[in-house]
Amino acid sequence: MWQAEVRVDLDAIRDNVATLRAGTTAEVMAVVKADGYGHGMLPVARAALAGGATWLGVATLDEALTLRRAGLTAPVLAWLLAPGLPLHDGVAADIDLNAGSLAQLGELVTAARRAQRPARVHLKLDTGLARGGATPAEWPALLEAAAKAQAEGEAEIVGAWSHFVYADAPGHETIDHQLAVFAEGLATAEQYGIEPRYRHIANSAATLTRPDAHYDLVRPGVAVYGLSPLPPEHPTGLRPAMTARARVTLTKRVPAGQGVSYGHAYHTSRETTLALVPLGYGDGVPRHASNVGPVSLGGRTRTIAGRVCMDQIILDCGDDPVAAGDVAVLFGPGDDGTPTATDWAEAIGTINYEIVTRFGGTRVPRVYDGTAGVPNEAASGRLSDDGTAGTAGTAGTAGTAAEAAPGRLSDDVTADLPAGSRADAPSDHDTGNPRAGASPSRSDARGRGSDARGRGSDARGRGSEGFVARMADSSVGQPGEGA
Repeated sequence: MWQAEVRVDLDAIRDNVATLRAGTTAEVMAVVKADGYGHGMLPVARAALAGGATWLGVATLDEALTLRRAGLTAPVLAWLLAPGLPLHDGVAADIDLNAGSLAQLGELVTAARRAQRPARVHLKLDTGLARGGATPAEWPALLEAAAKAQAEGEAEIVGAWSHFVYADAPGHETIDHQLAVFAEGLATAEQYGIEPRYRHIANSAATLTRPDAHYDLVRPGVAVYGLSPLPPEHPTGLRPAMTARARVTLTKRVPAGQGVSYGHAYHTSRETTLALVPLGYGDGVPRHASNVGPVSLGGRTRTIAGRVCMDQIILDCGDDPVAAGDVAVLFGPGDDGTPTATDWAEAIGTINYEIVTRFGGTRVPRVYDGTAGVPNEAASGRLSDDGTAGTAGTAGTAGTAAEAAPGRLSDDVTADLPAGSRADAPSDHDTGNPRAGASPSRSDARGRGSDARGRGSDARGRGSEGFVARMADSSVGQPGEGA
């Protein structure tokens, strides 16, 4: 018997990626940073690769090394790199690394020398977000240094990339402006002899609405998890993968006028039944969901009564027949009118990204449903967060036995990597990627550059028709397609 849990539908993640993949001529990088947006990085990565992703994207070096230690051999890009990190470990593990300044490129060159192999580098151009990347004024100097490093065998310039400010507002003027700055930056790169195999700028929103921004690689993040970054008038056909729920621990009748929870920020308007739900801000429930967070219980959506506590919330259930043991759903895919993460975001004034990510790495166990990305030897029962099953049994049924204890991804990222890297890791269904070789694939990647650019031009030639619009006239994204 469980008290509270977060369920993750790995088949939904696989199918979401397949839907995104079917809508583009570019390759797909599934972004699995922040512990897979709270869904569990390793199981999500495997499911995304099963759905057709060929790349994985993370923020930190530790995240990238964790993927490698788990045996995943698909290309991985890590982009948020503080000075002084052991970047040579990333180079040795065949991880693609970001350089958005001369200083960052210099650290990668030093790391390459120590690792005795070229660093795989993606040069970032700041096209207007004013966050990471070289400004247009700094770009030529970065290109000159990158060209020198590549000529000297210390770097391979694999990619050039940027990030949108406002892609979640289709038609916003900044989108076209940033695309123009990016195109100019790519043209300047060619003048320095840099023609990267992968040019990428499209996040989830641009993947869904701007095929002219797809280039050679798209980087969906929140869309992988079935959440839309777009306004409601832009349906996506994606299915939310996370459900957060708990069993009521106690009910009690109280009179009208009863103050509820800390500070008595809520008072009952009549005699009523209160239900205690064992999830609080210590588990990921935002405290500012007090008096506004929607929760489904007993077939009705209710609002949190009073303040969110560290371990629990309270619901005012009126005269409805609720009892201890009943299941309260905070959010899920929205079946039967239950709230979604987007409903929660709208209720408390945030974004759905934050809602699901809050539930990552908490004391609430994650339970995995579906078979996507489950290792062949996986057992019946709860799949642990390291991507393995918890108990012996039949393959392909992970997430069905509620009594199996969930695992946890170790916080230790200092253990030795498996022998070799992407070059010599054993190939299996985890890779999902034709580039799971290494050194030979580098020259092959450069040789495919012109073909990739041709595909990018084709994508741009489709104008602003948009993936969402095309979906309405096709069967793209039906369950199981492209898995």
